Amino acid sequence: MSELTHFNDAGEAHMVDVGDKAVSHRVAVAGGSITMLPETFAMISQGTHKKGDVLGIARVAGIMATKKTSDLIPLCHPIGLTRVAVEFELDASSHSVHCEVRAETHSQTGVEMEALVGLQMALATIYDMCKAVDRGMSMHNLRLLEKMGGKSGHYIGT
Repeated sequence: MSELTHFNDAGEAHMVDVGDKAVSHRVAVAGGSITMLPETFAMISQGTHKKGDVLGIARVAGIMATKKTSDLIPLCHPIGLTRVAVEFELDASSHSVHCEVRAETHSQTGVEMEALVGLQMALATIYDMCKAVDRGMSMHNLRLLEKMGGKSGHYIGT
């Protein structure tokens, strides 16, 4: 296991110096789900929510969140994103919406945090839009699915 990089020799938090790292194409994919009541799932899947297109709005929220990641996570570098995709899969058997966020950049540091923040905001937006009818929704299994590029190479989660 690698050392924690966000602490200096004195144990103080600092932003990692990535100035000497090579610019490379970096990709991260994060995934997770939100489970809800059957009635809530039907409303989302049939597009009958009075607030509008729940998944469309959640998609935009996820994309917007990736662009704000360095404003939310104190030691995260601001990076130029070259692509962000937010995809949803409806699972009627578990009354769940599965979400994957893919973030890409050509940078000196990775995009894992951008993908994870985008995922969380997309799912939180689904919750926000539907909480009036289902406060018991549950977000779960939020994780990094895959990371490509950079010195540490290719990672595939379990």
